[in-house]
Amino acid sequence: MGIFTMFNPLRIFFPKKMVGIDIGTSSIKVVEISRWGEGRTLENYGEIKSDLIYKEPLSDLKMSTNLLASNFVSVAIRGILDEAKIKTKSVIFSIPDFSTFCTSFTIPPMPEKEIKDAIYYNASQYITLPISEVTLDWKIISGVPGNESLPSTVFLVAIPNQVIAEYQQMAQESGLELYALEAEALSITRALIKNNKKTICLMDIGVQSSTVNIIDDGFLKRSYSFNFYSNQLVRAVASALSVSDKEAEEIKNKEGLVSLRQGLAETLYLLVDPLVAKIKSISSEFMQSEKKEVEEIYLTGGTANLPGLKEYFEKTLGKKVHVSNCFSDILYPPILDETLRKMSPSFSVAVGAALSGLEI
Repeated sequence: MGIFTMFNPLRIFFPKKMVGIDIGTSSIKVVEISRWGEGRTLENYGEIKSDLIYKEPLSDLKMSTNLLASNFVSVAIRGILDEAKIKTKSVIFSIPDFSTFCTSFTIPPMPEKEIKDAIYYNASQYITLPISEVTLDWKIISGVPGNESLPSTVFLVAIPNQVIAEYQQMAQESGLELYALEAEALSITRALIKNNKKTICLMDIGVQSSTVNIIDDGFLKRSYSFNFYSNQLVRAVASALSVSDKEAEEIKNKEGLVSLRQGLAETLYLLVDPLVAKIKSISSEFMQSEKKEVEEIYLTGGTANLPGLKEYFEKTLGKKVHVSNCFSDILYPPILDETLRKMSPSFSVAVGAALSGLEI
């Protein structure tokens, strides 16, 4: 579920290799994964930082979808593909949360043939754009489609048609064949939650925005995007220590919340506390509406590795917190183990996108 398919209707075989691409605000990440039976193998990966493409950080440019579609990105993707020697052409792009809309709602019991019309009617009440300007995808996440005695819950994803057209163009300019598009929240869920059936709160701390996702019994049930970006931490460190952003980034990544520098940890705690509050608020809402308590917390995004963050979340939330490894079920040379573990929070979106095209 959750992929906006661009399949050739004559294609009847599942691909044996797939490229997943995450165009983020700090970098572009590319992953190539192959399948063999039930197994998956990491073939290649690559990344290019946005400051090598643009003169200013993308977050400062208030990146729009138009910026995403610039030929600079296509050139960068081709560069990564060449450098990593990736020959596979089939690609799935993950669409960032600020370019998608996700929600869930309940529809009353009805015949299965009426469900589509009911979903479109409900979607028009939640989505600010006209329905004619978006592409919808959905999944029944509770209840049985067509059961005329019980209601059903629908998880809905909408992507503006303009965004889809831009990614189609980007794939073409990159010399790739667009297999599908997928909302970022779904990619992350696939890469990290795997077969965990517990009720999980997954927080993705991004460079431009962050999301909190609630996954229950393996299904994404809620997805909330909010205005917290990791560069706030960098700028706070730079201001507190009167250093450059580059040096501040290094200090943040090395010392984080366990820093012994005067006042630095306290400064970072003030910025991190709203994340804790957001998780508490969304978990409480889910408990009230679904009568299910969040059992575990998962962290991803580049900031997930911030020293002391996992431990602070465990202490303040009273839950087990994981920084899960998106490569853990994928075969790769053992020599890469330490490198991939460190990379995992930043690559979970690209990995999840690639895996979606290998599902049978």
